[in-house]
Amino acid sequence: MTKRITATFCTYNRATRLPALVAALRAQQCPIPFDILVIDNNSTDATQEVLARLAAEPGVRLHFVRETTQGIPFARNRALAECLERGSDYMLFMDDDELPGAGLLAAAVDALDREGAEVAGGRVEIMFAPHPRPRWLSDELLGFLAEIDHGHEAVWITDNSTPLWTANVAYRMEIFARDPELRFDTRYNRLGHSVGGGSDAIIFRAMVDRGLKIRYRPDMVVEHYVDAWRLKRGYFLKLHFIAGRKQGQFQTGNYPATIYGVPPFMVLQALKAWGRTAAMFVGRQPGVLRQAMNGSNALGMIWGRILRHRSPPADH
Repeated sequence: MTKRITATFCTYNRATRLPALVAALRAQQCPIPFDILVIDNNSTDATQEVLARLAAEPGVRLHFVRETTQGIPFARNRALAECLERGSDYMLFMDDDELPGAGLLAAAVDALDREGAEVAGGRVEIMFAPHPRPRWLSDELLGFLAEIDHGHEAVWITDNSTPLWTANVAYRMEIFARDPELRFDTRYNRLGHSVGGGSDAIIFRAMVDRGLKIRYRPDMVVEHYVDAWRLKRGYFLKLHFIAGRKQGQFQTGNYPATIYGVPPFMVLQALKAWGRTAAMFVGRQPGVLRQAMNGSNALGMIWGRILRHRSPPADH
């Protein structure tokens, strides 16, 4: 039987971007049949009307459904459920603020089919137009805007040091069919265009821990267009605070001595991080923002521990 891949993205209030994205997906050359699935996560703009119009146009078939539970992990899990129900052999995830590079689907199918990968992902190239790149935004910070570039050679991924995000990743759907626990963790929710999330990082780690065959393909490429509100220093600080909060709340265990759930060493780490930030700022040293991000993460860990203390996990 001929296999089929579904190109999928979740969307929220980006109706104006949808025609270009769908057109670019329909223009993909793919060695097997493919369709397009869009999960509308309660958009309040003209998303439903635009999707209905696009679905009626000729070309590759487009399906769209509305996920009423707000948040990106809920939308991603709905995409998995839809693809399983529709019998898709493979699924590719990308984002609604991206455009696929030529050969994206063909490279994904090659990795999953010929190379036998269970998970395959590729490069995410950051695009700043029409918003200019801030002078302070160094290359080392681009990863926090979802950039991925693990080199020009295809490699097998066996640990967490070379992550793949849902901005550009494809799966064999059988891995989800045989493992109902392998889903996006809804505790790492992100609503609409807010900051934070992390459910794609958590599921990637789960896939590594399960020993799945994960392939990096540099010829799988998407262009990621960054919104202006993310090109601010405050975004990076808030992002790291929220990441620390979720780590402290959901990923840490018990400690022998705590104050309101916070072990003293976390307070010491935060003080050291912000002391280092202050010294670098006064001395006008490079890398102040990156150090401040570490400090924000440390404060987030403390707040997460306090939240954990107030509402302990069910197994505690």
